[in-house]
Amino acid sequence: MKVAIIGAGNLGLAIAKGILHSNGATTMYLTKRNTKSIQEFEKYGIVTVTSDNNEAVKNSDILIFAVQPGHFAHILNETKDLLTEKHVIISTITGFKIPRIEEIIGSDKFIIRSMPNTAISVGKSMTCICSNELGKKRIDLAKAIFNRMGHTMEIPEDQMQAATVICASGIAFWMRLIRATTQGAIQLGFDAKEAQELAMHTCNGAASLLIESGSHPEEEIDRVTTPKGCTIEGLNEMEHQGLSSSLIRGIVSSYEKISQIRKG
Repeated sequence: MKVAIIGAGNLGLAIAKGILHSNGATTMYLTKRNTKSIQEFEKYGIVTVTSDNNEAVKNSDILIFAVQPGHFAHILNETKDLLTEKHVIISTITGFKIPRIEEIIGSDKFIIRSMPNTAISVGKSMTCICSNELGKKRIDLAKAIFNRMGHTMEIPEDQMQAATVICASGIAFWMRLIRATTQGAIQLGFDAKEAQELAMHTCNGAASLLIESGSHPEEEIDRVTTPKGCTIEGLNEMEHQGLSSSLIRGIVSSYEKISQIRKG
């Protein structure tokens, strides 16, 4: 696949790394105003680094946009006359809805929105995807791209904002839980490095159990056996301290904040 990533910032580079590490492209263009910081990507051989978005569009079939929301409309207007029937437009820009994209480049284009998270750089992203009517013909292509870098789910566009909180911002929520588990391990006598290693791999194991078994979290909790119910004692203390309700409130609060920003 001939891929261009328009906007090689943090997310754009995470996507680039995921695609490159999974051999998901035959050629790749990376664009950025100042290319000095991304010049090293040309070591991959198939990568061209440029500040010219038009050059990238002309030489690619799949266009992944990862620019700042305030720049997206201008870039679409700048490149729309170069778009052909071969191009698949994939936007990772939050809050920039498909009808608005169609207003600029037309509804006769394959338009897909995706919301990956930063774990895409290590092949573990949870990426939500939606499309316009024509884009449904290329939705499997988009899934194939992002499934190389984790897991995808097709959702309605009106759920993309919530998906941003659960999946993209959700990385930060899980990092806090890992940090808390690490701190607990330190209090029990492990050094900091050991404590974090214990927390990370236990977290990974919990998720893997659910993915592989398809079971409910409570079912897996019931399978955890420790002497004289000490696990249940710990879980009860967590609920007493309001861990679950605090996490839910945090997720809802993030969603409400994003909604306010969008309305503003």
